[in-house]
Amino acid sequence: MWNPNRELSEDCLYLNVWTPYPRPTSPTPVLVWIYGGGFYSGASSLDVYDGRFLVQAERTVLVSMNYRVGAFGFLALPGSREAPGNVGLLDQRLALQWVQENVAAFGGDPTSVTLFGESAGAASVGMHLLSPPSRGLFHRAVLQSGAPNGPWATVGMGEARRRATQLAHLVGCPPGGTGGNDTELVACLRTRPAQVLVNNEWHVLPQESVFRFSFVPVVDGDFLSDTPEALINAGDFHGLQVLVGVVKDEGSYFLVYGAPGFSKDNESLISRAEFLAGVRVGVPQVSDLAAEAVVLHYTDWLHPEDPARLREALSDVVGDHNVVCPVAQLAGRLAAQGARVYAYVFEHRASTLSWPLWMGVPHGYEIEFIFGIPLDPSRNYTTEEKIFAQRLMRYWANFARTGDPNEPRDPKGPQWPPYTAGAQQYVSLDLRPLEVRRGLRAQACAFWNRFLPKLLSATASEAPSTCPGFTHGEAAPRPGLPLPLLLLHQLLLLLLSHLLRLSPRPLPLRPQGPLL
Repeated sequence: MWNPNRELSEDCLYLNVWTPYPRPTSPTPVLVWIYGGGFYSGASSLDVYDGRFLVQAERTVLVSMNYRVGAFGFLALPGSREAPGNVGLLDQRLALQWVQENVAAFGGDPTSVTLFGESAGAASVGMHLLSPPSRGLFHRAVLQSGAPNGPWATVGMGEARRRATQLAHLVGCPPGGTGGNDTELVACLRTRPAQVLVNNEWHVLPQESVFRFSFVPVVDGDFLSDTPEALINAGDFHGLQVLVGVVKDEGSYFLVYGAPGFSKDNESLISRAEFLAGVRVGVPQVSDLAAEAVVLHYTDWLHPEDPARLREALSDVVGDHNVVCPVAQLAGRLAAQGARVYAYVFEHRASTLSWPLWMGVPHGYEIEFIFGIPLDPSRNYTTEEKIFAQRLMRYWANFARTGDPNEPRDPKGPQWPPYTAGAQQYVSLDLRPLEVRRGLRAQACAFWNRFLPKLLSATASEAPSTCPGFTHGEAAPRPGLPLPLLLLHQLLLLLLSHLLRLSPRPLPLRPQGPLL
């Protein structure tokens, strides 16, 4: 389902439209899909995004789009006309404009458009929510396993320019290796084969890391007038309807692509040393003290050397830092500022999944159920999974129709309550009936969203207003503390981390200080 089924091509700006048959007699709600892939890969043509099952089951119109990725979509030389950045997001906006102008011809209702996406696609959905020219092109939003405030989702203008010039240097632009202005640099890049640029993209990252991508959206003052965090804090979201969620094991998938000691071919039972090294690649570009805080918080101190627990802890570090806590933070802020928000955790491991059991329910593996792939008779899903897929398609379609995933014809059935900043209610999605829970990893997210930024602010010699490196790829200044003071800070850190773990009441996700 995930294997590319088309040749890599720069001629990629196409979209797909599925319509129910027979055609609806009145305009039907429209779902518009944005695929993920870390802003460096992906295509709307993947089998896992086959829209025919969802469209036929729920009688909606479904549109999916391609957009430029990697350096082709997100290389930025801020201030230049040749490579301003964010053109991949502009591709997406153009597709949304096309939907507004043309979807009625396919039976769709242009006044009822729901934008949904996963991972980088979800971050893209969030950026369209935060960009006024996009905001009027759709009416509801679904963010699956991603958020615009994720630490990997944007970079600042300085880091964007550094990466662009580094790529140019790697491919010999401008000729001679030095000098040249932006116009000459871009003109030279355009002479290089596309595959050469693709082959060199990963070499521009500032350090070894997982869940970091070379060319991503830039806070350019145009598409994004400010950082996502600032825009979320300042936004008015009254009347907005949003569905957000994560999968049970968001971090596990990324560990096999660069974390020390991890492999898809074994149990990945890591040592303590590999765990410590894994924290540095899982939370890159932070100070030693910040990394120590992560280690202190995530270590099971009754079993600090246990390989299975260390493996699970590092999976939680990567998943919480990059997905779960940014999503929870976004949900809390949107709800506090007037939006109606629904939240979920997807907890079913597909019977067809080939990844090892230790990876649990990995990033991205809810998508096949949202699209109804288990209904394909050529695939070997269980009967229970087919019923589960039908449930999920109904939730998503109900949300697209009304802004509420609940079944209006069955008010006595299990109800999915809205997520609020206070109650923090979400649902577990698996083969069992709907179960309502509270606090989306609230203790861990209090650590990432409240405690760690304050620790960094208190200890950095020149504390910036947001957590360095967590959002915009800028390296953190080293604390530079005298040794006795550093030891005191570490003792305080251990105590605070212990209190965060044992607190009987989840700390509120609505931050009291700067957002990540």
